[in-house]
Amino acid sequence: MITISVPVTATQERFIKSLVRSGRAANKAHAVRLGIDALAGDTAFSSLQRSLQEARDGKVVYGNSRELIKKF
Repeated sequence: MITISVPVTATQERFIKSLVRSGRAANKAHAVRLGIDALAGDTAFSSLQRSLQEARDGKVVYGNSRELIKKF
């Protein structure tokens, strides 16, 4: 595993410590990893939502990709 040193604000540190105190995280590193995982999940969900909206807006092209490329 790679170690990264990241400065955090006092507010962020209090939040990280509260996650550890509450038992939601095993330690401070685990709390930060949980945050990174949550952000990754939010990013994937947001991308999916955009794709679904584009499909609803009719911005999706169906068919053989090679044939579609020839048309453009």
